Amino acid sequence: MKLLFIGSRLYDDIDWYVKSKNIESVLTESNEDAINLDLPDQVFIVPRGMEGPKQVALMHNVDAIVPLIGIDPPLIDIARMKEEVEGEFGIPVIAAGVNAVELTSDKIKTKEFYQEIGVVTPDYQILNSPEDLTLDFPVVLKQGEGQGGKDIKIAKSIEDVDEYFEEFNQALCEEFIEGSEISIEVLGYNGEYVALPPIYKGETTLEGTHPLNKVKTGPCMVRGLDNNLVQHVAYQVAKNLASDGIFEMDFMYSAKKNQLYAIEVNTRPNGTRYLTTATCGVNSLCELVNMAIGEFSLSDISDKLKYYYSTEIPVGNYEGPAPNVPVKSFEYNDFVVHGPTDYQRVTARANSKEDLEKLIEKLV
Repeated sequence: MKLLFIGSRLYDDIDWYVKSKNIESVLTESNEDAINLDLPDQVFIVPRGMEGPKQVALMHNVDAIVPLIGIDPPLIDIARMKEEVEGEFGIPVIAAGVNAVELTSDKIKTKEFYQEIGVVTPDYQILNSPEDLTLDFPVVLKQGEGQGGKDIKIAKSIEDVDEYFEEFNQALCEEFIEGSEISIEVLGYNGEYVALPPIYKGETTLEGTHPLNKVKTGPCMVRGLDNNLVQHVAYQVAKNLASDGIFEMDFMYSAKKNQLYAIEVNTRPNGTRYLTTATCGVNSLCELVNMAIGEFSLSDISDKLKYYYSTEIPVGNYEGPAPNVPVKSFEYNDFVVHGPTDYQRVTARANSKEDLEKLIEKLV
């Protein structure tokens, strides 16, 4: 079995798994100085875009293509390449299709989609000027595109809105939900979908604290919230998107209103994947490989599911005990260190809260 992987930045997360499956790995990357280029069997430096990866896939007769792209801009090009390569050459591309990417990459379209399928989302309006505002403060101002908190502002007054419009001509204005931030991964392939355990990312703040700076825990344990509800809604969203790959969804839960709100959905690998793996034993990136080689099934996922207490802590630069090799695998470790220098995080798991606390004391 020969697979083409697009993008090297995330490849070290799955290199151990690819080797354990005796898969011949071919990788394309547009940056000749990128990390992890020493890991695959073959590497090809290609221009930006999907034409280069497509030609490599055809020339080397690969069995499937697995994009490892964790940012939004290239997703639509991948989706268009998927339609072409699957339709004309019959090579599976384990990624979301055009319709799903176009819908989820535009926050306004995502809002409309939620409403169409009956999923509750915070009240919102499109502002073309501050004078259009009808929602009560505080409100959240966003652009239609963007990720990682980019171009998001929590406005507490009309002056804050005026300031936002000094930079932008339009805004998606959303009511601010006071409550718990939750993420969940859904895996989907060939019409089958499975929602993994939800992850707790902390409480909302008027300061707009970035999730990377918060301590996160798994599984999600929020008083009054049924995790089965989160999984059911996430499954409903993924099924209506009717696409392949990883779906990462963000929710808010308001204890005051006892209401779960859908915020957004991404069709790519995401930042909570280590915590999800630590919590339940299912590695979403490894499952992309399983989709590519025909070994993905709901029954297989069910057999893999385990139950741990886990947490993810930002540490800056990790200085604790070294993990076992391969260092990114929870099959060989009870903790994983990830993230770039100065922004590293430790994700750890244990069978009980008490054991998790002892492990964290040892690590950080």
